[in-house]
Amino acid sequence: MAPVLPLVLPLQPRIRLAQGLWLLSWLLVLVGGLTLLCSGHLLVQVWHLGTFLAPSCPFSALPQVALAASAVALGTGLVGSGASRASLDAEQYPPWRGVLGPLLVAGTAGGGGLLVLALGLALALPGTLDTGLEEGLGSALAHYKDTEVPGRCQAKRLLDELQLRHHCCGRHGYKDWFGIQWVSNRYLDPNDHDVVDRIQSNVEGLYLIDGVPFSCCNPHSPRPCLQSQLSDPHAHPLFDPRQPNLNLWSQGCHEVLLGHLQGLASTLGNMLAVTFLLQTLVLLGLRYLQTALEGLGGVIDGGGEAQGYLFPAGLKDMLKTAWLQGVGPHRPAPGESPPEEPPKEGLPEA
Repeated sequence: MAPVLPLVLPLQPRIRLAQGLWLLSWLLVLVGGLTLLCSGHLLVQVWHLGTFLAPSCPFSALPQVALAASAVALGTGLVGSGASRASLDAEQYPPWRGVLGPLLVAGTAGGGGLLVLALGLALALPGTLDTGLEEGLGSALAHYKDTEVPGRCQAKRLLDELQLRHHCCGRHGYKDWFGIQWVSNRYLDPNDHDVVDRIQSNVEGLYLIDGVPFSCCNPHSPRPCLQSQLSDPHAHPLFDPRQPNLNLWSQGCHEVLLGHLQGLASTLGNMLAVTFLLQTLVLLGLRYLQTALEGLGGVIDGGGEAQGYLFPAGLKDMLKTAWLQGVGPHRPAPGESPPEEPPKEGLPEA
């Protein structure tokens, strides 16, 4: 049975392979560490912005899987650097002979599987952010006024911090605040005729105004921020309602957060692709180096040429051997007489 993808490795190519693997393994450690940092950063961002994502949005699975995959890639790089360095010394390599095979299998199945899964999530999950942010931000705006409702006490503070930090207003723009009641009932005077008229004129009994919270104000505006009566052209003579961005943030939080999170996911996806490529090269190189050294008894400068390979036999032969081993005892075909049983010796009489 011929080995799969054999490669003849004389002495000098074996040494260059071990030295190149050492450098490549440390490069994998560097890239794996950077991917680990990108995964952790995205996980922290998702944790901070989790209030504005729908509970059903699966986007948080991406940084979690990427975190595990990058940790395995980091470990693979450390193992590869140690094994390739030890292979250059006949006294240091013997301890690696018993563990390098299982480590290669674990790195290929576990690390490769996690990286492929993380890459798939990096391509698929950013598309779910649009719906998740649409639902999450809508719920956050609706509960902005519920400062005394258990479980919703922090909704106002979190949304104000979001608008101030990310320079956004509303879900898709500042006019989103016109369609919801964002002023708490505790701050409304029930004896005020204007308040009573606004509540009674609404079908749902809400107090709606053409104003926005203070966190929508742009501190870089050259004029004082106008928060109320934004749709009335006569309320503010010096204010041009056609240019609200002079006073308020012009972008909605949906657009800002969508671009922010998708940008982080795109960067993480690129890092995962580079990590996957480097890990594949390191594992392949370690496998060729391991099989070549096994043919030389673990001595890299042994005499003669060594042959490295991926598998000791072809895929067809390996499957055939596994099938024959798993079939069990031979069953006679139809028309074939069963093998004769040997005569049993008589039992001695008691």
